[in-house]
Amino acid sequence: MDTGDTAWVLVSAALVLFMTPGLALFYGGMVRAKSVLNMMMMSFGALALISVLWVLYGYSMAFGDDLGGGLLGDPLEFAGLSSLLGTSGLDGGFQPESLVFTVPSMAFVAFQGMFAILTVALISGAIADRARFGPWMVFAGVWATLVYFPVAHWVFAFDGAESETGGWIANDLLAIDFAGGTAVHINAGAAGLALALVLGKRRGFGRDPMRPHNLPLVMIGAGILWFGWFGFNAGSALAANGQAAEVFVTTLVATGAATLGWLLVEKLRDGHATSLGAASGVVAGLVAITPACSSVTPVGAILVGLVAGVVCALAVGLKYRLGYDDSLDVVGVHLVGGIWGTLAVGLFASASTTAGVDGLLYGGGVDQLWRQALGAGVVLVYSFVLTLVIGFAIARTMRFRVAEEDEVTGIDSVVHAETGYDLDSLGGGRSAPALGTQAHAIPQDPAGNDRARGITVTTEGSRA
Repeated sequence: MDTGDTAWVLVSAALVLFMTPGLALFYGGMVRAKSVLNMMMMSFGALALISVLWVLYGYSMAFGDDLGGGLLGDPLEFAGLSSLLGTSGLDGGFQPESLVFTVPSMAFVAFQGMFAILTVALISGAIADRARFGPWMVFAGVWATLVYFPVAHWVFAFDGAESETGGWIANDLLAIDFAGGTAVHINAGAAGLALALVLGKRRGFGRDPMRPHNLPLVMIGAGILWFGWFGFNAGSALAANGQAAEVFVTTLVATGAATLGWLLVEKLRDGHATSLGAASGVVAGLVAITPACSSVTPVGAILVGLVAGVVCALAVGLKYRLGYDDSLDVVGVHLVGGIWGTLAVGLFASASTTAGVDGLLYGGGVDQLWRQALGAGVVLVYSFVLTLVIGFAIARTMRFRVAEEDEVTGIDSVVHAETGYDLDSLGGGRSAPALGTQAHAIPQDPAGNDRARGITVTTEGSRA
């Protein structure tokens, strides 16, 4: 055991955990004021549930000894994690029972558990404003069990790291996915698309303006995500070494380039560079560099990020052309960005990096490119199909979507009996109905204009 490596992995795990509240702020600011709490609760619900499932059997399914074909780890090998607990040495010092490279297995458990939590939480952005909380929690548990845990085994379980045999993408296909372009972003993006199709469009989608209700929250959330992502990517080195430093730099510069690319598209297309565009560009760059951060040079990372910012800025408009309601652009940012970042390894990888592989543009031919494409494609199809099955099953048995009148009233007040902003109490006097219930008492036009009082109430979220 190396104490420096262990300290870095534990700090990185905490950074990745911080990303889930950051995501809650990022998503929460983008939705309507009357559904901000529900949006944030889906992230916090995933944090609570998946952390428990990860200890009980999720870690074992992901990193247990392969049951055959590189498809699934033994769910009983590390069930409950008791076999990974440390012991006290003769001198009274702690002795880890097992190691993953130079860190205790329990540190690795904590680090990888944060990935599982975040991946599930990412999906929620595709179904904002219209999902009941109870069925969402059921979906989160079932999806993690049937989709994320197996895919994490495919991508992250290397032979000999925790168990003798691991997953097929990591060990047989030899696709490079340093920190989760396939297992996290393509996986969550494909699931978000499937679940958006299952739940259907929001009332007024494509007709009513649906603007973010709180852009400062969005930018704070994006800043937290950028901060935490250094743990996400650089922490995946599992050591305080040169590779972690290399990945830190490529993550930083790719994200900056993606932000510039997104803002450039906005300025040329719409005439304005927006704060929402800046925040979205940050996330797009982080997504794209995740699989490639150990295999591209700093200049290559700039190219990966710049293309990601441009492509994702254009991709978020696909939902209006194709007619699916991906509320907060999980498909446009995470699926598209994840695919680009995974394929970019096959294009921009350089043997001068710690990954030690040349891509197409560095003289390596198409060998690495086809491996990247196959890995991305299989994860996309597997996640999309399984999510459709799980989503339809829950929709038929538990009524996944809120009733239309509840969507109009406000999902926060109906499902959680709360509102995000108690605006009436600011002026004193007699209390008024909750914000979400005012739609019944005061006539409003589709833009949320409160005609009775002559003021504008911003009740819509997401991108117009």
